[in-house]
Amino acid sequence: MQVKQKVYELYKGTVERVTGPRTVSAFLEKGVLSVPEFILAGDNLVSKCPTWSWEAGDPSKRKPYLPSDKQFLVTRNVPCLRRAVAVEEEYDAAGAEVVLDDDEDGEGWLATHGLQASESKEEEDIPSMDTLDIGKVEEIKSIPSYFGAGEKPDDEEDIPDMDTYEDTGDHSTATPQPSYFVAEEPDDDNILLTRTYDVSITYDKYYQTPRVWLTGYDEARMPLKPELVFQDISQDHAHKTVTIEDHPHLLVGQHASVHPCKHAAVMKKIIDVIVSQGGAPEVDKYLFIFLKFMASVIPTIEYDYTMDFDLGSTST
Repeated sequence: MQVKQKVYELYKGTVERVTGPRTVSAFLEKGVLSVPEFILAGDNLVSKCPTWSWEAGDPSKRKPYLPSDKQFLVTRNVPCLRRAVAVEEEYDAAGAEVVLDDDEDGEGWLATHGLQASESKEEEDIPSMDTLDIGKVEEIKSIPSYFGAGEKPDDEEDIPDMDTYEDTGDHSTATPQPSYFVAEEPDDDNILLTRTYDVSITYDKYYQTPRVWLTGYDEARMPLKPELVFQDISQDHAHKTVTIEDHPHLLVGQHASVHPCKHAAVMKKIIDVIVSQGGAPEVDKYLFIFLKFMASVIPTIEYDYTMDFDLGSTST
């Protein structure tokens, strides 16, 4: 598998060197992006989701067809509270995994958030407003009765009258109380330690689509080994469409990457759905749609891709 991947990377790199980047839009026809469209969509993502930012990367790996300060997008320290493997096992046990809009080719959308496996059998007994008799005022205490304005209990201590108070001459000073709070370090048991990821998006010149890269860290902020990263990837994609490769803009370490060979086809299918519903897809929102379907590959890595918008031109 490694030899096959090396040969493929060599071929892909050769093609990229001898061909120029796409400059003409084919967003609606093929689901791909030109370089200017990638920059436009990236600017929109950064403006709507401040957790994302443009990065320049290492100067030695800079791509000349991209602006020097906009080589790729990144969001850092993204929490990953649970393993994708464990979540999928729960969904399978609950029968909550559903494929939507399955077609004759066996392709469709996989619902990544199913129903809860079980519900509480006992619900809190909340009385209905219809059963409350508001007219029974005699059963409701008046406000003064709550503050002791009624009868005084026998064991209540008498409060001396100031007119009968005599100065005994004892003016001992009371122990002063501190006027501040002393902060204490929280117990380690109360701190939730989680895996985190740096998620980056590059422009793949060969496939003319965005490409997602993952850099994982354990609870102690130490880099995750590649085999542990696969625990946070949907098992339908782990070791199939996700590979471990060198980052195109960074020098240190290898990164998990979602292979972009099917990205354009998936995006074209989504675009066709929007058009069939009377919408006019806008290219500047490409990355929001892209990250939404990427969530089915990495369902427990909680990166930000949300905004209030309509996928068509009627967005506000």
